[in-house]
Amino acid sequence: MDCDEVMLTVRITAVERALLRDLARGHGGDVSEVAVDGLLEIIPTLHDDACVLPLLRVLARPAPFALTLWLPAPVADLLPLLGERLVRTGGPAAGPASAALSAALRLWLAGDRGALAAGLARLHGGYGAGVVTYGAEPVKVAA
Repeated sequence: MDCDEVMLTVRITAVERALLRDLARGHGGDVSEVAVDGLLEIIPTLHDDACVLPLLRVLARPAPFALTLWLPAPVADLLPLLGERLVRTGGPAAGPASAALSAALRLWLAGDRGALAAGLARLHGGYGAGVVTYGAEPVKVAA
């Protein structure tokens, strides 16, 4: 049976969860879609074992909250490869795809809020372009 989407659980912090929800509110409201956009932005930057070291640092920090995401199958298919690279460079052997998803998403969320919003606006073809609000702090993004 073919499936268009795969459900995976990530471990993130409360601050990361709040930021992800804020980004989703500014770009259509779908947390999974924003997470996929973030993965599509961050995964290509992780092209060799040396680039995986920031992921290992992210995984070393506690992340008490579980969040379930729906990913398109082609994106989910990239995660075991990244998970294998994590294991090869000293990462956790249990659940490498889920650990890779958590680490990549957390690494992306660690970026500048304005840059994240601008990147999402570009990916969505201008949807949500203009001013995006994060709590009480408006952030102007390029159209």
